[in-house]
Amino acid sequence: MAIHISIGRQMLDLSDAFGHVLYSYPVSTATNGAGERNGSYCTPRGRHLVRAKIGAGLAANTIFVGRRPTGEIYSRELGERFPRRDWILTRILWLSGCEPGRNRLGEVDTMRRYVYIHGSPDGTPMGCPGSHGCIRMRNADILDLFERVPAYTAVDISED
Repeated sequence: MAIHISIGRQMLDLSDAFGHVLYSYPVSTATNGAGERNGSYCTPRGRHLVRAKIGAGLAANTIFVGRRPTGEIYSRELGERFPRRDWILTRILWLSGCEPGRNRLGEVDTMRRYVYIHGSPDGTPMGCPGSHGCIRMRNADILDLFERVPAYTAVDISED
């Protein structure tokens, strides 16, 4: 299994060992575009892997802060009370870069930047940039992907 995320197409494709696309999901990457620098709020490019899977067994719409469930479940009312909050919901696939100097170590370290593939409120637009650097997915889609991929799955992020 391998994941390819296209920033240009705003799509995540899950492929088998032969490169055949098995599943495709719309996503939302960074509003600021592609980039690796710490503090850029950009989506990092290059080879990555799923370093950790967080949230197994928790309810859909579980709210995470600092990769920990808060005990709250997202609702529209909660979203209206905190309209500017960057919601991290349901499941987290925490990414780690594999290319020293490009997306690993120093000022370009994807994992230290806390870049994830994660769920978002159901009303969050997909198919267009909108995140602070992470890869946002619909909750149903992150639940599906989370069950299909093991930790250390390869993830390639490109602009194509």
